[in-house]
Amino acid sequence: MAKIIVMPKLSDTMEEGAVANWLKKEGESIDEGQDLVEIETDKATMAFASNAEGVVLKILLEPKKTAALGTPLCVIGAKGEKYNLEELLSKLQAAPGAKGPAPKPAATSSTSAPASSPTPQSAESKSASTNGGRVKASPLAKKMAADKGLDLTTVQGSGPAGRIVAKDIETANAGGRSQSMGTTNSSFAVAADRVIPLSMMRKTIAKRLLQGKNEAPHFYLTVSADMTRMNDWRTRLNKDAESSKDKSVVKVSVNDLVTMAVAKALAKHPSVNASWQQDSIIEFGGVHVCMAVALPTGLVTPVIRHTNLLSIRDIAAKAKELAGKAKDGKLTNEDYLGGTFTISNLGMFGIEEFTAIINPPQAAILAVGGTMVTPVVNASGDIVAKPIMKMTLSCDHRVIDGAMGAQFLKTLVEHIEEPMTML
Repeated sequence: MAKIIVMPKLSDTMEEGAVANWLKKEGESIDEGQDLVEIETDKATMAFASNAEGVVLKILLEPKKTAALGTPLCVIGAKGEKYNLEELLSKLQAAPGAKGPAPKPAATSSTSAPASSPTPQSAESKSASTNGGRVKASPLAKKMAADKGLDLTTVQGSGPAGRIVAKDIETANAGGRSQSMGTTNSSFAVAADRVIPLSMMRKTIAKRLLQGKNEAPHFYLTVSADMTRMNDWRTRLNKDAESSKDKSVVKVSVNDLVTMAVAKALAKHPSVNASWQQDSIIEFGGVHVCMAVALPTGLVTPVIRHTNLLSIRDIAAKAKELAGKAKDGKLTNEDYLGGTFTISNLGMFGIEEFTAIINPPQAAILAVGGTMVTPVVNASGDIVAKPIMKMTLSCDHRVIDGAMGAQFLKTLVEHIEEPMTML
């Protein structure tokens, strides 16, 4: 019996998905539990295993196409089986839990129109850029034409529906100069606009950050910390890692050290390790720190669980594991769940300080800048050079008052400037 496979829910926040790659083609056999398709979700690209066995009779959703949960992906049945797609779609729509009408696959044709070739400007092509006597042109093209004294009705448009765009003005202007100046070279070229389709991850990031910025009343607290002793400790730790015969001992980064200090401070200030719940505030019992990882497709925030209970070596190993999985696109839904606080570090890019948007439903996020050698007046009144790192805490004012945030940062700076206070 032929069966329709639909878009599955692969993460707790997933509302739609896109086919990244079909692992089985039409006509190929598949076993139940065997990977059928790679689905791009709001968090990662994941393989989806078939819940039916047989042959892939028909693929209904092409790669890179986005669709809502429950949208038909393909038909699986017996080899050579005859089936009525309309009937299968109707049964799918009538099934318990079905949401809305089942989308129908677009009709396709075995013939296609021949590709058109560029032709010289004609009355037909010129008319494409006009609509009832009104010239269709982009605002930039209109401004460029006015600056160059060009009549738009004499310019051939190459944009959608013959719309005149900036490069058409440059082409027309270059032609005018070649007649008056005897040259065919334009003085400069205007690059064409590039449309970048949104990935599922980028859509979700936009949605969540807009939610976080609009719903949480942000305020910001900035402090500076002397990294001298933290840097010395890191140097000793990494020398030990280099000399260790145990290859599983990883080196420690500045971010690992900051993560440990943050986790210890959160354990002492549970009011910051919290969340707004409309009619209540939750102070989380566990400290689960999210680490922001930048990817070409966007920012992800996998979680280091029970961070305050881990050693610095354990934090470094877990951070390295999660960063690797993120870059390989192998993070699972479980890697994202349960975060109570987020750290975003841009120090490695030379950023001195910045503010970050809270990651809902958390109540705070720490923005960490780079360590900069800075002139500081010491206790003796002398000016000395110190490695100073600035950190800015973004707070949800519904949950965290200014004094709460300040006390948390005071403890955090103490842990960074005196690492032994964490042990």
